[in-house]
Amino acid sequence: MVHIPSNKKVILFDGVCNLCNTAVLEVIKNDKKDSFLFAALQSVSGKEITDHLKIDTSKIDSIILYEPGVAYDLKSTAALKIMNDFGGLWYITQIGLLFPESFRDYIYDFIAKNRYKWFGKKESCMLPTAELKDKFLE
Repeated sequence: MVHIPSNKKVILFDGVCNLCNTAVLEVIKNDKKDSFLFAALQSVSGKEITDHLKIDTSKIDSIILYEPGVAYDLKSTAALKIMNDFGGLWYITQIGLLFPESFRDYIYDFIAKNRYKWFGKKESCMLPTAELKDKFLE
């Protein structure tokens, strides 16, 4: 299993999705506490983590927020928990938690189902720049 520092959370994302890659760059920009590491679901580390968590990524089309030794979250709950870590005005997004998870995930699934059509898809996973390389698991 890939080594994850105890003070880090891992965001697993679709590495070929343009929307997902843009979201990852936004998280990096707002991660003032340096809480997150990233791994594409298609990467070796991503596969190791999903295997460890017993998540079948062919059945779950989702972002995954993994907090080693604590828990993992999927879909809208993962997205809202990530944004909560940013602090400041991002706290407003926590209003989303007032809605039932089934409703939030319905919207999440609709966007996920259409993300390639709306935002496009890369041929391969994004390669982080040299200054961002430490934020990504291989």
